[in-house]
Amino acid sequence: MTWHKPRLFALHCSAKGFGFIVFEGEAAYDWGTVTARGDKNAITLRKLVRLLDRFSPEALVLEEPSGVGRADRIVELHAAIETLCRSRNIGVYQYALSEIQRRFSRVGARTRQEIAEAVVRELDVLSPRLPNPRKPWQSEPRRLAIFSAAAIALTYLSVGRT
Repeated sequence: MTWHKPRLFALHCSAKGFGFIVFEGEAAYDWGTVTARGDKNAITLRKLVRLLDRFSPEALVLEEPSGVGRADRIVELHAAIETLCRSRNIGVYQYALSEIQRRFSRVGARTRQEIAEAVVRELDVLSPRLPNPRKPWQSEPRRLAIFSAAAIALTYLSVGRT
């Protein structure tokens, strides 16, 4: 008899698409970024369906979109993601940015970059993908979304379902 390790899919939506990471049990299994241009929500959902088909997760976690500065498009996208997951019997769990920051504050990490660096200390397999801190005139690196997704997953794994 084999022991089943639950598969967790975490994603972080951004203006350019999304970053994701898949855990099997508590081990990172796969990760990446997905770009969406044009009708971003429709493209994101279409690409997400392919990933859900590929990985068959039991749960999906994401950051609550209700924070300051989140575009209405992202709020609508999260609602569509929840509907999609529920139609596939995938549990959906959301965490506020403040909960994620609280999880990483014990190691002094508050900003997305600091949290990404803390994620690497827990998941060294991601270290080659860690972007350098951005300069004030630079936009946020696309692959930082992988680390935001990982932070959400690690929050889920450490505090459990809400």
